[in-house]
Amino acid sequence: MTMTMSQNQPRPTNAAPVAGKSKAKDNWYANDRLGGLRRFAIAITVLNILGHLWLGFEQAWAHPFVALAAAYGTEFILEFVDSRAQRKTPRYRGSWKTFIEFFLPAHISGMAVSMLLYPGSRLMPTAFAAVVAMASKNLLRVQQQGRVRHVLNPSNLGITVTLLLFPWVGIAPPYQFTENLLGWGDAILPAIIICSGTFLNTRYTRRLPLIAAWLTAFVLQALVRSIFFDTTLLAGLMPMTGVAFLLFTFYMVTDPPTTPSTTQGQIVFGASVAIVYGILMVSQIVFGLFFSLTIVATLRYVYLLLLNRQASQQGAGLVTGNLGSTLTALPVSKTAPTATMPTATTPTATTPTATRPPATTSASSQL
Repeated sequence: MTMTMSQNQPRPTNAAPVAGKSKAKDNWYANDRLGGLRRFAIAITVLNILGHLWLGFEQAWAHPFVALAAAYGTEFILEFVDSRAQRKTPRYRGSWKTFIEFFLPAHISGMAVSMLLYPGSRLMPTAFAAVVAMASKNLLRVQQQGRVRHVLNPSNLGITVTLLLFPWVGIAPPYQFTENLLGWGDAILPAIIICSGTFLNTRYTRRLPLIAAWLTAFVLQALVRSIFFDTTLLAGLMPMTGVAFLLFTFYMVTDPPTTPSTTQGQIVFGASVAIVYGILMVSQIVFGLFFSLTIVATLRYVYLLLLNRQASQQGAGLVTGNLGSTLTALPVSKTAPTATMPTATTPTATTPTATRPPATTSASSQL
């Protein structure tokens, strides 16, 4: 679920800055990151507490605590090792406020995996999912718009890997979110999730185009499946009525660091997730929501890597730092050709200057 809005501070880089329009579209990282993190951390904590006390969560009380311990520990260890390797101050050092804010992404990921996975009475799969989530956040990173960020939604990837490696682990039953609600309660909780999710994505993440594209394409894929495959339209649309679908829509697929910032990029990303979901359903592959997001985000990750490789070949090399937590742009070594004495027919040779092509910057800002 994580809208794990990455807590990382800007990393130093020699790469050319992204021009005005792209930087303006990415103001979330500088202005709204912490505000969204705090509110989402509070919201998911309240939902977990109410879920275990009242709503009907099937997991044991131990699961969220184990997930939080695993997520906190992984985040702390990786940051400690990375800071020692790069001889810099750890990001958790400073005031209590700085310390707490550093662990907000880990808190959100831990709460998400413990709420969405159902491993029965076993605690290890939940801890494993939390470790994978935070490890991916620190290791699988790429440069986007002048910053180095993770590109795979941490909690979604942790859930995906756990479901693939442990076939006996499933997702939490959808009824657990409203099992003990009666009457208007069945409508009030979804309404709260929709209203709070709309506010967060309007004010902080600015991912409403992505949500609109995702929902529209989801309806279209259900319609296509009903026309060309043996699936009724109501069955194809049924997932949209569940609370889990709302949580995925407003809090997981919209994770800012792992989705495009431009309107065009958001539309393509959201529609792609729905299309891949439809393909998985036709192929009779379960857990389609989590798998489709992982597949699309991975394809975007590969594209960004290829884009950066192309940029490095044209003048700015990108290399992975320690633990994969940083990608620092380093200038390619240039040897100036030997200048010749100017004559009437021989112009003075000049040293070529490598520049970053505008086309590469534009494509990266959209994806």
